[in-house]
Amino acid sequence: MAAPAVRRLTWQQILWRNALLFWLVGTSALAWGWPILGMRGDPFHLPSWGLWGLVSLTMLSLGATIDATELRELRTRPAAVLLGVCVQCTWMPLLAWSVVQVLQLDGPIAGGVILVGCVPGAMASNVLTLLSGGNVSYSISLTTVATLLSPVTVPLLLTVLAHVSAGDSLVDHWGISRTLTATVVFPVVLGYIVKERFAAVRRIARVWAPRAAALALLWIIASVVADNRDRLAQVEWTMLSGLLMVNLFGYAGGWGAGWLSGLPLPMRKALTLEIGMQNAGLGTALAGALYGAGSAAQIPTAAYTFGCMLTGTVLAGWWNHRAAAVTASSAIAASRDAASSV
Repeated sequence: MAAPAVRRLTWQQILWRNALLFWLVGTSALAWGWPILGMRGDPFHLPSWGLWGLVSLTMLSLGATIDATELRELRTRPAAVLLGVCVQCTWMPLLAWSVVQVLQLDGPIAGGVILVGCVPGAMASNVLTLLSGGNVSYSISLTTVATLLSPVTVPLLLTVLAHVSAGDSLVDHWGISRTLTATVVFPVVLGYIVKERFAAVRRIARVWAPRAAALALLWIIASVVADNRDRLAQVEWTMLSGLLMVNLFGYAGGWGAGWLSGLPLPMRKALTLEIGMQNAGLGTALAGALYGAGSAAQIPTAAYTFGCMLTGTVLAGWWNHRAAAVTASSAIAASRDAASSV
């Protein structure tokens, strides 16, 4: 019996699976070089209401993509979901705060790094969990619950970290809660209800909701690039190395928590990606609200999007390749055993 060949991805498939990362680089480069083109106006400059509108669009899209059956982990394994949310709300803020202290970051840049650690997980983690062979329903459950809790967790974490760093509370707790409820929680719930009530919306959302979320994220990051063209040339490697540490140790924390709690491998993959990949689009809008539009605090949140998309894509692809290799090896061993028994 001939041994099955290991399936390798073509360059077209690699390009498709990494499309968001390629578009992220392309649109950001376009936003940075727009003045060079000499065209009237700047479509990448957004007022604060436009930025929050794009955040709401991503959340509406998330709600429209949630399927009731995909939330079964909430019913069958609520403890596992609670574990993931607790790790998200403790490990990531602690990492971000530690990086700020160790690297002695200050001002708006430090605030942006802290925001990276306090926001919930990113919707992109669900897609990469699928690519990695992880438990998608668990990933979606984690993203949904963390997002719905964000009006409580985000301002609370920011208040605690501000108190630890400066000795007092520097955060408008209720103001952030109201903003997150209106622009994050309400759109998620609305998207889910409308999709469940109307079959036509469900069919459209299946195709267009992920694309709308991706477009909104690309525009958010491009607007940050446009607002900080001069500052980007002065970004220090210290900040970038700190963000990389937050990202990689975030993955390590998610994997370690899953391993210690005995989660099966597919759920460990989902938890790892969920913890390490933060909703930097939401963090960018919050940075603008807390520090002012065009603030340098938005640079770390935008940079983290590049970093976690790159590392998350590489990690998911490696897991996918490893799983294919293991499957092929098992099939080869089985075929040899069958041949020797003849």
